[in-house]
Amino acid sequence: MRFDLTDLRLFCEVVDAGSITAGAEKSALALAAASTRIRNMEAALGAPLLSRSRQGVLPTPAGRMLLKHARTILVQQARMREDLSAYAGGLSGEVKVLANTNALTEFLPEALSSFLADHPHVSVDLEERLSDEIVGLIAEGVGDIGIVAGTVEVGALQTYPFRSDRFVVVTATRHPLAARRSVTFAEVLAYDLVGLERSSSLQRFLTAKAAREGRPLKLRVQLRSFDAVCRLVECGVGVGVVPRTTAHRSSRTMSLAIVELDDDWAQRELKIVVRAEDELRPYARELVESLRAPV
Repeated sequence: MRFDLTDLRLFCEVVDAGSITAGAEKSALALAAASTRIRNMEAALGAPLLSRSRQGVLPTPAGRMLLKHARTILVQQARMREDLSAYAGGLSGEVKVLANTNALTEFLPEALSSFLADHPHVSVDLEERLSDEIVGLIAEGVGDIGIVAGTVEVGALQTYPFRSDRFVVVTATRHPLAARRSVTFAEVLAYDLVGLERSSSLQRFLTAKAAREGRPLKLRVQLRSFDAVCRLVECGVGVGVVPRTTAHRSSRTMSLAIVELDDDWAQRELKIVVRAEDELRPYARELVESLRAPV
């Protein structure tokens, strides 16, 4: 059997996304081309690699074995390219960072901009994931650096402090909750909400919290950014759950009330996770040092 690097990269993206369509998009391939590659891989192997259903795809036992080897090969290929780049006129490389919604939207843009300015030949592949997903993917070697909520169990991964923040509720100034100093998430579920799109890690997190309360989220609209959420909250469409940093920044230009969330999970101590610092490539180690919170 012959699988090229494009095949292996596509297969990893498909499994990570749980969908051939999404995997093809991440691999910059047309859906028809991606489907043909997957079928050809299965034909060459003589066994199915994916179990297909209406909910998406999952790797078969053969697929899980291929996934393990494919990830190892792709990591080695990336390291070879970076090591050889030193002989081709300058150091270059890519660091894959997996981050939850809070870190991605509130802290990483500024933190990464200074690092990238100092490292013009290094690029960062930044992907949003749930914190518990990030831990598993970093442990498997899918990403170089993860940024997760401090409450997540990280096993044997090395950790470093990143930033602190807290989720709060934002409302229009005339909303019934606006006069409250604090509120529980269970109480918030009685009202219409403005949230992020379903694929965002925070929205999936809040949906799971609502399910534990035995109540659905009454989402009126879903948007792509916290700033957009605050805009519609100001207009009275519903209430929103956003980081405190977002709420205070938005309140400078919008008419918003900020209400504390009493739930323990609202406090977010974000941390950096890596498999082992001495296994990281030089660029990734430098990024970890750049991102770490001051001691």
